[in-house]
Amino acid sequence: MTTPMPTLPPSPWITRFAPLVRAGGAVLDLACGGGRHTLLFLDRGHPVTALDRDPGQAPAAAERIAADLEDGSPWPLPGRRFAALVVTNYLWRPLFPHLLAALEEGGVLLYETFARGNEAFGRPRNPDHLLERGELLRLTAGLTVVAFEDGILDDRAVVQRLCAVRGEAVRRL
Repeated sequence: MTTPMPTLPPSPWITRFAPLVRAGGAVLDLACGGGRHTLLFLDRGHPVTALDRDPGQAPAAAERIAADLEDGSPWPLPGRRFAALVVTNYLWRPLFPHLLAALEEGGVLLYETFARGNEAFGRPRNPDHLLERGELLRLTAGLTVVAFEDGILDDRAVVQRLCAVRGEAVRRL
C-alpha cells in the first residue's frame, strides 16, 4: 500500500529557507498533517520525523509518531535533537520550551502560523490559536532571527512567519 501524496504544496516560506538546514540533518515536522513538508525534506535527503495526532497521511519513508501534543502527556521526543523544526498552521504555546530544547546548535526553526486579525478571514477564530503581534519573536528569544514577517498574507490570512537559527552561523541561501 502506498502513502497518498500530500494535497497541498509546501509553504513558499518553508521552501525558501529549507536550504539553510544542514545537509542530511534530521528534521522534525511537527503537526505534520498530510506531510507536505515531510515530503519536501525527504526529497532533499533529510531523515524526517513526522509527528501528529494521526501521522498516517505522512509519507511512509518518514518516522511517523502519533502523539496528542495538547492532552498533557509528556513530550514524545525527550532528549532528541534536530537540525530543523518545521511547524505550520499550528500553535500550542506550552510546546515552545520543548521545541527550543530539541533544536541542535546551528539548527533551523521554520515556523508559520495564524496571528491575531485572522478572525476576519476565517478559522481559527479562537484567540488561543492566534499569535499576538510579535509573539513568535518573544517565544523564540535567544535564537538568531534570519527572517520574520507579521501581517496579512495575500489578502486571505494574517500570519507570523519566522526563520531562526540556534547560534550565530547562518549559511547563505
